[in-house]
Amino acid sequence: MLRVGLTGGIGSGKSAVAARLVEQGAVLIDADRVAREVVAPGTEGLAEIVAAFSGRVLTADGELDRAALGAVVFADETARRRLEAITHPRVRARTAELVAAAPPDAIVVSDVPLLVEVGLAPTYHLVLVVQTAVPTRLARLERDRGMDRAEAERRIAAQADDVRRRAAADVVLTNDGSREDLHAAVDTIWRQRLVPYERNLRERRVVPPCRVDPAETDPSWPEQYARLAARIRHALAPADLRVDHIGSTAVPGLVADDVIDVQVAVPNLAEADGLLADRLANAGFPRVPGQWWDDPRPAGSGRWEKRLHGGADPARPVRVHLRAADSPGWRYALLMRDHLCADPGQRAAYLLLKRELVDSAPAVSGPGTARDPWFDEEYLRAEQWAAQTNWRP
Repeated sequence: MLRVGLTGGIGSGKSAVAARLVEQGAVLIDADRVAREVVAPGTEGLAEIVAAFSGRVLTADGELDRAALGAVVFADETARRRLEAITHPRVRARTAELVAAAPPDAIVVSDVPLLVEVGLAPTYHLVLVVQTAVPTRLARLERDRGMDRAEAERRIAAQADDVRRRAAADVVLTNDGSREDLHAAVDTIWRQRLVPYERNLRERRVVPPCRVDPAETDPSWPEQYARLAARIRHALAPADLRVDHIGSTAVPGLVADDVIDVQVAVPNLAEADGLLADRLANAGFPRVPGQWWDDPRPAGSGRWEKRLHGGADPARPVRVHLRAADSPGWRYALLMRDHLCADPGQRAAYLLLKRELVDSAPAVSGPGTARDPWFDEEYLRAEQWAAQTNWRP
């Protein structure tokens, strides 16, 4: 099943997005509803809250007075964190039960207001953030929930800001227009991304990156890599393996094909063929059926063995290279990246080479540059630079 994390600031219209996804066929898990369930009268969760904040947070009927509790915790970060320590583990446990009960081909959308704040983004295959201008959110909170302006501002300030949410987002849905505009955007994401992603994930199908003319750089590549790396680390836990951004998108200012290359250092390739391969596939990175691309390597080095995984997400091409730690291929990928980062002249030469190859063979798929003699020469330059600078991986 595909697990989607849905979040957005209070008043952003996240519930409207969740409702539309349900209409399309998603299985919804509402974290707020689960949060109410785990602190219902008679639960251990409610008893612990009363012990922490006294009976003043209860109604006359013995239920949790959420307004009274909110007035306490939203003005006091220490109190808020204390409350989160009580409720969040219980919410996660109940959520896991609901996910396990969903059909195996389901698209499960978890509506989690504090998804970013509590660091849950890496646990989902995809994170969808609803973003709305703060003045619009304030107006909605006053109009729809009866909050006064000061309380609404406190609630917004207590949550992550838009910059932090965007950093965690694979998809940003802007909700400053009409309800019809929002529905159209949700429907497009459902049809073009979520449905094929779920099918690819279930069938362990890799989406091959398309070769394009490397015309410009994308400053968001490091941020995209960070999201992928966090998911990979979460998937491979408890193994604590080194994960690196490699390839052209790891070199600031270098234009490249829009594919993120990630290198995972494994103790040996036998481990990469076993449990780690299944964990990666379940996280959205299936094993590539056959070696699509040889490693770029200096002449005469022979075949540098690795295991290659790709991405099941149709909108984010990725290659995950599993190489033995300290192996020649592992070291080579890091050395080439770091040397190009350090030498603007060689970045310019590399860019020129790539454009010449694209112009001469525009229909060729795959990187194409790996067998060019320039790489042999660049490898020698990089080794000289490593010796001069005492570079280490």
